[in-house]
Amino acid sequence: MNLPLGFRYSATFAGIRKIVKDDLALIVSDTRATAAAVFTQNRVVAGPVEIARKNVRAARGRMRGILVNAGNANCATKTSEKVAIETSRAAARMIGAKAEDVLPASTGVIGVELDARLIIDALPALVAGLSADRFEDAARAILTTDLVMKTAFAEVKGARIAGMTKGSGMIHPRMATTLAFVMTDAVMAPDALRTALKRACGKTFNRISVDGDTSTNDTLAVLANGASGVRPRVTAFEAALTEVLESLARQIVKDGEGAKKLVTIDVEGATSERAAEKIARCIANSPLVKTAIAGSDPNWGRILSAAGNAGIAFDPRRVDIDFQGVAVCRGGLAADFSEDELKRKLDAAECSVRFVIKGRERGRARFWTCDFTEEYIKINASYRT
Repeated sequence: MNLPLGFRYSATFAGIRKIVKDDLALIVSDTRATAAAVFTQNRVVAGPVEIARKNVRAARGRMRGILVNAGNANCATKTSEKVAIETSRAAARMIGAKAEDVLPASTGVIGVELDARLIIDALPALVAGLSADRFEDAARAILTTDLVMKTAFAEVKGARIAGMTKGSGMIHPRMATTLAFVMTDAVMAPDALRTALKRACGKTFNRISVDGDTSTNDTLAVLANGASGVRPRVTAFEAALTEVLESLARQIVKDGEGAKKLVTIDVEGATSERAAEKIARCIANSPLVKTAIAGSDPNWGRILSAAGNAGIAFDPRRVDIDFQGVAVCRGGLAADFSEDELKRKLDAAECSVRFVIKGRERGRARFWTCDFTEEYIKINASYRT
């Protein structure tokens, strides 16, 4: 684990969770870092998202830190924005930064008032605990129903990139992810960083789904403090950032609530990349497709049917479908394959679906999802209790 220079991390238990487990994290750049972020497209937006958006604009794309709490979404309450303002300002004061230099983020239960004093009272210990080697402590503190910590790393021309994320359920970002924070010591201009993030996000976090639900708190932020002195080409940096985000996105889907299988969906031959993405997204979000995969049932008709609900024009008679590399549909009709053999292949931890519209069009997209199991229902039936 080769971490970016000039960043420090901390985590502590503030009493927000019902169990004694770190629920507050702080990420600080030693100097003001170039910052870029994308947020949820849900119309119901958490207070910290509203304040984070305002702070990024007010700071003109240069920030010092990120304050994250887990266990309470700080959303749909009377004091949501007030709490986000008070806590981020308190953190800013303690690290010697301007109020708008800290980005607040929250994750957890919606509709429950969050006591700002819990966070403010924990800040002295949180700040005192800041260290360059506590990256994983912060990465663990932001988790909720996740079963595993999710991190990823890359290098570009000597500059380092490190990312952490959380997410297991309510995953269908379409602009960001649940919560994800990426730090780099590369030198990046604000406009270049925003462009790289938007493009990288579009190919990664925008193409995952666990259950088709977009969170009220989705936040993906990148801080680039330039501590390495390395100024990579924008294309090279974007490629490295995409590598980190793709790894994080795949880890989220693999750790989907109750999931047993990671599913990669490739759509080819659509009229455009956007059309291919819509088809792939519709297949990924189909409960019937996801439950069939959970049961290792090669029911390709559900895939064809889901694709037909995407609102994209195509001729079903020109569709080929492969499951685990096995031809199951050709020209929109059943192909000759061994059900028993394919069923055994579908028992694997990773599954693939290839949906091809034969013709001259070249639009293609890759999407990741997971299977639906009974465990998903059990987890979400008792989430608040």
